[in-house]
Order: sequence, then structure tokens, then C-alpha cells
Amino acid sequence: MDRRIFIKSASVVAAGSAVAHNCALGKEFLPEIFASGKKPNIIFILADDYGIGDVGCYGADNFKTPNIDKLAKEGIRFTHAYTAPLCGPSRACILTGRYAFRTGATNQDSTGQFEPTAEIMTPKVLKRAGYITSSIGKWGQLPYGPTEFEFDDYLRFRGSGVYWNTKPDGVNYVVNGETKILQDKEYMPDLMHDHLVNFLDKHQKDPFYIYYSLSHVHGEIVKTPDSAPESKDLYADNILYMDKLVGKLVAKLEQLKLREKTLILFFGDNGTGKGHALTSTIGGRQILGSKGSMLEGGALVPLIANWPGVTPAGKVLDDLIDSTDFMPTFAELTGTKLPETKTFDGTSFSAQLHGEKGNKREWIYIQLARMWYTREAGWKLNQAGELFDMSKAPFEEILVPFSTKDPEAIAARKRLQAALNKLNPAGGILDQGDGSGQHASKKAKKEAKQQDDKSVKKSLRTKKKVTPE
Repeated sequence: MDRRIFIKSASVVAAGSAVAHNCALGKEFLPEIFASGKKPNIIFILADDYGIGDVGCYGADNFKTPNIDKLAKEGIRFTHAYTAPLCGPSRACILTGRYAFRTGATNQDSTGQFEPTAEIMTPKVLKRAGYITSSIGKWGQLPYGPTEFEFDDYLRFRGSGVYWNTKPDGVNYVVNGETKILQDKEYMPDLMHDHLVNFLDKHQKDPFYIYYSLSHVHGEIVKTPDSAPESKDLYADNILYMDKLVGKLVAKLEQLKLREKTLILFFGDNGTGKGHALTSTIGGRQILGSKGSMLEGGALVPLIANWPGVTPAGKVLDDLIDSTDFMPTFAELTGTKLPETKTFDGTSFSAQLHGEKGNKREWIYIQLARMWYTREAGWKLNQAGELFDMSKAPFEEILVPFSTKDPEAIAARKRLQAALNKLNPAGGILDQGDGSGQHASKKAKKEAKQQDDKSVKKSLRTKKKVTPE
């Protein structure tokens, strides 16, 4: 279906229940948590291109993450958390709570095309519960800017993987509408951390939600401030520096006596980048698939939740978690309601965060371009009707023959096909890109590059004028 026709049709349906939506979000309809003062602060840390093979507590062979591991040791580590396997579509799912065939965020370019009038992001929902909100770091392929989607505060940079000002995308960044120059010897992850600290100082008495979208560890991988002059593993250096920043964040919360009031969630935006997948092993075995892939390693990412006194310490859960689940989870935790004018695809896992069984998902859904699949605990079914035995995942996916007589496989196919029939992704906004999930078209790719080149030249001229000698 054409994007404009789809959105127009949805808007007509939405208009009829707008009054109900406004009433549903009123305080008189909120649960007791609103009045009790037990709403948590929420810090959502989103690591870039970061799969489970890069995280110590997931069994990574080659990388150390002591601070992230401590969050897991004192909280919950989820072993089956999934998101779209590329940055833009993943972030759209996280922030809207809706699948790509509803928003049109089926590839990197189309992610930047949906309108604030058509899609609601997390801050708009949480602000109804009295939250102050901030977006810090990568805005990436998302449309407009954080302000248009009702973030109160933001720091954003262009593109991905910005560290120093040695690459065109790293020339400047924007803080609450003010363009600033990334100076020589300034390190963007440190500037982001400083902005975060300032926000915490300013709003320590307010309930807050922070979308903390890291530079690490998207390529191009370069030296960190802590890298040795002759370091032979800059990727490990970057992971360790990211982990250090997580530790500094926790220390700041403790200093402000906010730690017990704050839920920290650590999540990856997609699997490990292709250039590093070979070394991101667990128990000496390579994970099947990486960023951009529809294999397990493209979408399986780390998820750690830590809220002292609430999340059970040291718990490991194999519950299926989908990146659309964050929106309803945050709404439930903060005592607000999701708009009734939209279809949201997520399932709240607030109960699991409180140590309860909760309403477990039976399956998750992953889409990139016109490729998609539903996956349950032991099986996966894709858009081509191929069924995979996932009992040996994330290291193997076993294609099940169509002619199989295995009753378990036959039953799994029936369940997963029923889930796909219910979703009907082919009846939503169809991808019009090149099929990879990367670009809307070759023409759009060329136009985007030309626009970037113009912006870069302008930025470089500006930098030359204002940078001190």
C-alpha cells in the first residue's frame, strides 16, 4: 500500500477516537502509581552496532565490560531480546512501539520520512505523566529532530560513529537548536556524557526519561582518549571506553542519591557490525549473522535492566523481548496510557522488571525492507515460508524441509503463520527501496550523498573560520 494512502486512512480512523485518547491520558484515569511517587526515572542506553558477542556477561571471548556486567549481576539479563537489524528501522521501532509496515520505516532512508503528526514517540507519552525528557547522541536516520517529537532537551550529531572532528560528519553538532563546533581534542562521547550530567544536575528532583544514544561502537573505529599509542585492538578499546562511561553514569546517579529511583536499560540497536563479527565470539563459536542480516545475529542484541530494590539481582530471563515493547513498558511503569488512536505492537514487560512472571510474548516480529520473520522460542518462519529450527541458535539455523512429517515443526509453522496472517505486513506500507534495507533507491542514495557533500563543505568552511589556531 502507498505510504500516503495508508497514513490518510489511519488518520480518518484515529480522528473518531481523539476525545477518548485525551481522556485516557488524563490523571484521573491513571493507576495508583501516579499518586504514589513510585514512578522510576528511566535512562535508556542504546549502544550502536552492539551484539551479544561483544558483552562480557553474555560470554564474549574477547571483550571486557565490567560496568555493564555489574548492571547485569545486580539486575536482569535478557537472553532473547530482538530488534530490526539496521540502525534506522530499529530506532523507529524502539521510539514508536510500532512495526515498520505501520510507520514506513522499512529501510534506512524511509525511516526519515514519517511525520510527527503521524507517529508518536516515547517522550510525548511520558510527558503526560509529568516526565522531563532528553535525547542525547545519535539521532541518525530518524526524521526532523528531537524537538519535533517532543523531547524537552537534546544534543545530537550528524550521521553515526562520531568521535573526533576528523571526519566530515564530526565537524559540528547541535544542542537545543544551537549549532556548535566539535573542537580539536574534544571527544564526542565525553561531550555527550557531560551533557547528561548537566541534565541530571538540573532535573534531579524531576521524574525524567533519557534516550542516551551512544556513538560507540559504530565504525569508523578510532582511538579513544584511553587508547595506548600502539594499541592493536581499537575495537576493544572502544568497548572498554563505552563501558567506562556507563560506570561514570552510575556513579553520578549514586552521587545525586538517584540510583534507587532510576531504572537503567542497556540495549543494542542491532547486531555487531560486519567488520567485527569474526572476533565477537562466544565460547569460541561465531554467531550466525551480523548487522543488516536477517539471520539471528542481525537482530539478537543485549538487554540488561537494573533498578535497585526492584529488579531481581542476578536474574537471567529467556523471555522473548521485542524492541516495540519499550513503549508500553515505560507507559505502565510511569502510570500513563498509550494513545487509543494508534495500534501499538509491543507487550509490556514491566511485571518481569518487578520479578513477576508477567504477560510473556509468544513470538517476536522482525522486518527489514520486504524481508520479515516471526520467531518463537524454538522456531522461525520468514516471508518466503521457510521454517527454521532455532534450537541451536545463535550459532546455527536449520532449514526444515517443506515435506517434513515432524509434528512439532508442523505445529510451529501453523502458529507462526497465524501470527504473520494477523499482522499482515504485506497489507501495510510496503518498502520501495533497493531490497537491502539500506536505501530507498539508488537515486535517493545519490541525492542524499550530494546533500551531505554540500553540508560537509559548508561545515568545513565554518570550522575554518571559528576554530582557534
